[in-house]
Amino acid sequence: MPEAGGRLAVVALVGRPNVGKSTLFNRLTRSRNALVANVPGLTRDRHYGRGRLGERPYVVIDTGGFEPVAREGLALEMARQARLAILEADVVILVVDGREGLSPRDAEIVAELRRSAGVIALAVNKTEGMPSAQALAEFHRLGLGQVFAISAAHGDGVRAMVDALLEDSSPGGGEVAPVPLAEPEAARVRVAIVGRPNAGKSTLINALLGEERVITFDQPGTTRDALSTDCSFAGRPYALIDTAGLRRRAKVSEVVEKFSVIKTLQAIEDSHVCVLLLDAGEGIGHLDAGIANYIVEAGRAVVVAVNKWDAVKAEARQQIRHDFERELQFLRFARLCLISAREQRGLGPLMKAVDDAYASATARLSTPRLTRALREAVERQQPPRKGPFRPKMRYAHQGGRNPPVVVIHGNSLDKVPATYERYLEAWFRTVFKLEGTPLRIEWRSGANPYVKEASA
Repeated sequence: MPEAGGRLAVVALVGRPNVGKSTLFNRLTRSRNALVANVPGLTRDRHYGRGRLGERPYVVIDTGGFEPVAREGLALEMARQARLAILEADVVILVVDGREGLSPRDAEIVAELRRSAGVIALAVNKTEGMPSAQALAEFHRLGLGQVFAISAAHGDGVRAMVDALLEDSSPGGGEVAPVPLAEPEAARVRVAIVGRPNAGKSTLINALLGEERVITFDQPGTTRDALSTDCSFAGRPYALIDTAGLRRRAKVSEVVEKFSVIKTLQAIEDSHVCVLLLDAGEGIGHLDAGIANYIVEAGRAVVVAVNKWDAVKAEARQQIRHDFERELQFLRFARLCLISAREQRGLGPLMKAVDDAYASATARLSTPRLTRALREAVERQQPPRKGPFRPKMRYAHQGGRNPPVVVIHGNSLDKVPATYERYLEAWFRTVFKLEGTPLRIEWRSGANPYVKEASA
């Protein structure tokens, strides 16, 4: 699976209806939540999600049933969406039904993929309980080199398939070396401006640059790619990334096809900090929450900026604050900035929030301080007992930055409930003054010395 220039690889799932593409999509993304490319087709839209294999993230595109010979109606629209996904993808996984066997439509799809796709893999789904050789036998007639027997519903063979695709295409056939993270004081902070169309992303970048560098127009969809521009604000170097807006289905027009959602998702992954730009006049909706969820899943620091604040009345302002608490409650760690990009108001506090979020995301947390903070948290509130033993936490150290990862060692840590994990997360945030960045906790349980004695 190529990762040209270090960018995020893109995987498209295609196939005829009811072969299990969406089930495989949910398996790869480990979630049922996905960003939607809002193009005509109702439930047949292209769905975008984030997959991860070890430390390698990638984008997954789910598509509707693909019928290459369709000439009219919904089937034609679904075929058009599948073709767009194929063009966006680095690798296309053709999903077929192992229990139904080879279909003439499968052969039609293969013929089209040979003309338009790059790397093609064949996933023979629903093969649980079937001998691998038997499940794959007739599908070898399609002439595709990479054929995998999987069960999307049970997870059988899925990890091996993705691992093989990554391994075969990585330089040297090995792991991709991590990119070293620059120190906060020396880095050019990469800031991605993301949000819905016409929220003022390009206007904000021009305001920060102090010149009309990016085209702005009162028409959703003006920006069609992710554009990076170096600048300096208050003496601090930044790389500002303007992205295409992610649309609601009800406001679809042909211009949505002029940009790729992939570019926006890759810009999020490539950034240090994301500014989630909201339109005060439009309020906060589920699409904003979807974008925010992707940012958090990617582990990126985030600042929420409400633009056009000067154009709304007091009642609307109160409603926006209420909606922020309701729709984006999982972003409570992020700072909320109220700005007007056109009038250049609130830019100083906004960039201060960006700096603070970046500093928190890249902070070094010493092992002694983390362990002291952990012990203080346990003294204040012990983890609940589950079974005969209470989880015991011995020490903590930092396991990564951007986002910060706190690794806690002890015994019976698999019994720690999610509520206590959230308590620890909030405690570490308070002690280390971490604002604007996701924080992840990992558990490392040692062997219980009493288990052998009890079983003797």
